[in-house]
Amino acid sequence: MTEKPIQLGLAGLGTVGSGVYETLYRNHSLLEARSKIPFRIKRIAVRNLNKHRETAVPEELLTDDWHELVGDPEIDIIIELIGGTRQAYDLVTTALRAGKPVVTGNKALLAEYGAEIFKLSAEMGTPIYFEASAGGGIPIIQSLQNSLICNHINSIVGIINGTSNYILSAMGEHGADYEDALVQAQKLGFAEEDPSLDVNGWDAAHKALILATLAYGTTISPDKIYVSGIENITSRDFEFAKKLGYTIKLLVVIRYHENQEDALELRVQPCFVHDWHILASVNGVFNAISVNGDIVGETLFYGRGAGKNPTASAVISDVITAMRESRYPEFHTGFTPYAKSCGVMHINDTTTPYYVRFQVADQPGVIAEIARILATFGIGISATSSAPSHIDEDGVAWNDLVFILHTCPWGQLQMALEEIAQISSWRRKPACCVSNTFFLNPNLHHPVTWHLSFKNSEAPPWAPLTASAMWRAASMRPPETATR
Repeated sequence: MTEKPIQLGLAGLGTVGSGVYETLYRNHSLLEARSKIPFRIKRIAVRNLNKHRETAVPEELLTDDWHELVGDPEIDIIIELIGGTRQAYDLVTTALRAGKPVVTGNKALLAEYGAEIFKLSAEMGTPIYFEASAGGGIPIIQSLQNSLICNHINSIVGIINGTSNYILSAMGEHGADYEDALVQAQKLGFAEEDPSLDVNGWDAAHKALILATLAYGTTISPDKIYVSGIENITSRDFEFAKKLGYTIKLLVVIRYHENQEDALELRVQPCFVHDWHILASVNGVFNAISVNGDIVGETLFYGRGAGKNPTASAVISDVITAMRESRYPEFHTGFTPYAKSCGVMHINDTTTPYYVRFQVADQPGVIAEIARILATFGIGISATSSAPSHIDEDGVAWNDLVFILHTCPWGQLQMALEEIAQISSWRRKPACCVSNTFFLNPNLHHPVTWHLSFKNSEAPPWAPLTASAMWRAASMRPPETATR
């Protein structure tokens, strides 16, 4: 190769950054042969020049000032892997203004500042690439941008946080308590020392916002997404799930409702998933994303959603794309919004069947009173179930009651549950988890959603769950048209 090499500037040498450097170094010849473009890393910006690193990097490549990357006229492409939002925003926007394409895996940055960054990218004619921002090594971004370009996206549903999925898998498969599963995830390096963004659902929410932006062509404010995490899921919840033929997963649900003012349903919640559904078998740190298009139908993307090497693979895929397009700028594929603003449905307006668990005193008339209140709000009961009573330290017998409810708005159910919580026979306020199952109801022609209640909090967090427990509860098999 005789043409001038493309020069890369790498910002960040942490877990992903070191993986990118190692892969570019190890597979340099392979990448040049496949891309037909010579390249080299010109400069690497790090926070601490004196930090001990397992990855051996020539000292002359290192700097602690990212401005040296952006300001270097010989550097053609910037790879942003420093994490966080404020400094990353400054770096990315400065690079775009300087006419340097940017590759990033920073989901929090794009979720918070995506509208500004994409607008700037369009104004400057400088692309930004972000395959690694959602799904780790799964090529979901390029698939939405390219492979599925002829499709109206009906829905995106899936598991996109490996940490929470590992914890829930340990609880479901091995009967571990939440705290024990979290500690194990931290020991194995699957969870950060501060795991809050993973377990409270916001890491998945950031990715969901990026996917929704790509699917519907418009940026969406983070305050429009409903988010509920896994912190309040207990082994008791898994016992009921297993009894009904389900497991529990933290799912992203993105669904478009045609001909509605607020057409986009957008939420992250713990969900009941039927044990025969493919998402139920996605365990450990693996991710799986189901995309339904009007032309292609149902597709499934599966793989490691995080980690050094899978994420590095996604980053380098974007680097190669950026290098190719720097040679042929007319083919830029960085995202440019193309659609009008899309209204996001309020969580209270989402309509699904529900799975609800109540803990009440074991005495006559309780079920009848719950049924009366539900009927007052126009909510029908499809089936009920209960577990053996248990005695508390005061010698009072309590019972777990499970209700399978007909379809109704979540907000309507919330009001009913608030009134039910005033019954004197309650041990504690009901709480909510969600369940989503994804076979098609032949009468509705879209996936049905269910909701579960469990958590202890002052404000009832009634959260939708997608599940098809109604068929199970009624001792009926799902229709043969179900997506398996």
